[in-house]
Amino acid sequence: MSAATTNPVLLVAPASPAEAAAHFRASLAFHTDVSDVAAALAADGDPGFVLVDTRSTEAWDQGHVPGAVHLPTALVPVEAGRLLDPAVPVVTYCWGPGCDGAARAALALAELGYRVKEMLGGYEYWVREGFAHETGRGVERRPADPLTAPVDAADCGC
Repeated sequence: MSAATTNPVLLVAPASPAEAAAHFRASLAFHTDVSDVAAALAADGDPGFVLVDTRSTEAWDQGHVPGAVHLPTALVPVEAGRLLDPAVPVVTYCWGPGCDGAARAALALAELGYRVKEMLGGYEYWVREGFAHETGRGVERRPADPLTAPVDAADCGC
């Protein structure tokens, strides 16, 4: 038996470079990450998208990204037209990697005709990477978790 057939990483051969490029290009069309969203929001001027928190009111009240629009996933079909401009791309987020509320909201928004991406990591990684977040006490910021963020969370070097 060759190493490729016993090695769990290579049990299924890697895609061709062209297939890999197509896959990762498509992935980037659907996803963004916390650091990129933070950098876009911190830059001067209009970031070119609206950030939507898709969690419940209770979760929103616990804390959210400053400037985000609150639109719980279940309310997307009813409230999106009132809260969002169909000409402006939307970036959705929910609690964190263990929650697919942002993906469900992104699907609902796409079905309504919005251009949409999901922010991977959600609110959990926003806070863990040390970015400012808004709570009932005002704007807060925790130190970055060294396991989730580099020394300078705004630039991981990738």
